[in-house]
Parts: sequence; C-alpha cells; structure tokens
Amino acid sequence: MSRLTTLQIQQAKPKERAHKLMNGNGLFLLVMIKGSKYWRASYRYNKKQKTLALGVYPDVSLKMTFVR
Repeated sequence: MSRLTTLQIQQAKPKERAHKLMNGNGLFLLVMIKGSKYWRASYRYNKKQKTLALGVYPDVSLKMTFVR
C-alpha cells in the first residue's frame, strides 16, 4: 500500500459522498462532501473496531500524523 503525499491530500476533491484516502496502519483522511478533511485512525480494542479523531487538515499536517 502506498502512503499519501502532501500533494495528494491538497488535490483531494469532495465527491457525492464522504470518502477515505488510506495511508496505512489504520490512518486515513476522511474527505467530506463540502471539502473538509479530517484525520482519523482506526484500531481494535477488546475485539471491537474503534476510530480516533486526530484533527482537521491542514491544522494537523501529514507529518504530525506519522504512525509507525
């Protein structure tokens, strides 16, 4: 799986529905219908799927979301 680049994030356009741009290790950028971009991280805890909100792009940059 390829990692997102800053250029890909900047050029991400809204669609008819919210969509995800995956970055790997559960990290993704959620692009909303009106063009807002939110960083989210998916993980499992006690066998349940959870999602953690990390912030709004560009306030939280790609570099700040670095997940190993």
